[in-house]
Amino acid sequence: MQSSQANRKQIKVIPLMMSLLICGFMGMFSETALNIALRGLMIEFQISASTVQWLTTSYLLVLGILIPISGLLIKRFPTRNLFITGVCFSVIGLFIAATSSSFVILLIGRIVQATGTGLITPLLFNTVLVIFPIQKRGTAMGIVGLVLMFAPAIGPMISGFIIQQLDWHWIFWIPIPFYLLALALGIVYLIDLSTDRKPNIDMLSIIFSTMGFGGLVFGFSRAGENEGWTSLTVLIPLVVGVTSLILFVIRQLSLKEPILNVRVFTYPMFRMGIGLTVLSNMIIFSSTLLLPMFMQGALGFTSAEAGLYLLAGGVCNGIMALLNGRIFDKYGPRRLVIPGFVLATISVIVFTNLSTTINPVIIIIFHTLLMVGMSMTTTPSQTNGLNQLPRSMYPDGSAIVNTTIQTCGAIGTAIGVSILNASQRTYLDQANHSSSPEVQIEALVSGVQHAYIFASIVAVIGLICSLFIKRVIVGDAEKRDKQEKGNYSLESDRVS
Repeated sequence: MQSSQANRKQIKVIPLMMSLLICGFMGMFSETALNIALRGLMIEFQISASTVQWLTTSYLLVLGILIPISGLLIKRFPTRNLFITGVCFSVIGLFIAATSSSFVILLIGRIVQATGTGLITPLLFNTVLVIFPIQKRGTAMGIVGLVLMFAPAIGPMISGFIIQQLDWHWIFWIPIPFYLLALALGIVYLIDLSTDRKPNIDMLSIIFSTMGFGGLVFGFSRAGENEGWTSLTVLIPLVVGVTSLILFVIRQLSLKEPILNVRVFTYPMFRMGIGLTVLSNMIIFSSTLLLPMFMQGALGFTSAEAGLYLLAGGVCNGIMALLNGRIFDKYGPRRLVIPGFVLATISVIVFTNLSTTINPVIIIIFHTLLMVGMSMTTTPSQTNGLNQLPRSMYPDGSAIVNTTIQTCGAIGTAIGVSILNASQRTYLDQANHSSSPEVQIEALVSGVQHAYIFASIVAVIGLICSLFIKRVIVGDAEKRDKQEKGNYSLESDRVS
């Protein structure tokens, strides 16, 4: 403990956080920036939509596999070494993708790049928890939220400009100098923030984790790619994923040194934070899919126009994340989370009445309100939950939060697509002249409306749950840290 206190005095917060935030921004930017180039890649490489989608699926799959074990890596390996490794993977992956001349090489580049993102993103969250006191943690997490939310919001717009002026290869060339700058800052200013106790590596746990989270992300991603819930490529990964996760949890509870301490769920506000994160991200990811489809398919907008109309919501989401952090530090989560779910509920209910005659300004207004509401719920609820954990559990809590975000992205997208497709089929089966363009548009509108009905139900559930959130009092974490150490010693004796 004395070494960690000494390390904290040596920390240069601004350059250290700059190095991590640059990497976080570029990682989230890369996750969405390529989406707008997928159609062009299909033509260039002469591949199908289901094949090109692997550029997105593989990225999410690697994150889903790697992030759950990031808690073990953070506790076991020096922080600087882990950071340098993550940046090197990112740069190498970007270089492979930027110089690729075939789909297979491009896919390999994406996988290597995702490995770097999977290492760095949890490290960013854990670093904030370690170097900032609980009284200032909301503001710090707000800055993180600003960066991580702003990147995917502007990613499609920037990549569209890049493709129009240059070509898709530059989507991968441009981030490399920023990663190199972050690497230089990290080498100079990043110090070791890992724990003194180095847990053993349990290979069986890693296998269960990989099969569990990987199976869930893959299964839901395939369902979101119009495979359908009855497809074996969806059912088998989901069954394997759920079974493996159950075995993973049982295994962690039986180990003296688990690779992911699932006992974090014994803390009620952490459970609440994870639950609200699940609900919020299901709304965010499903809406991010539904609105562009509606604007392009029903209103006739181009992809660039749709992205521009939705940009305001993404920008406001990022800006509000910073303001929400300061409000959280002063007043706690209730004044943010409850109003946030109120705004989200109102917005998605409005979207259940989307039609071809709607004024696009209405979409801009309520999409912005939705994104503002979601920014008021996600980071404050996560920060409040993480604040309740003792310091030794920070890596585990950060890993679970980031895994939840990635998994919920796949789940929200899959459910939104499945409801959309089912409603479209039902409408077309009952309609006359189902092949006419007008009926096809009406079927799309019906599908989007039904998908937003599901989002409204999720928002109402989130609003009800948010009524029970409580602020974690300063000092509680320190008391729990001492209690946790005592409990851990007793638990170790029993296991031995």
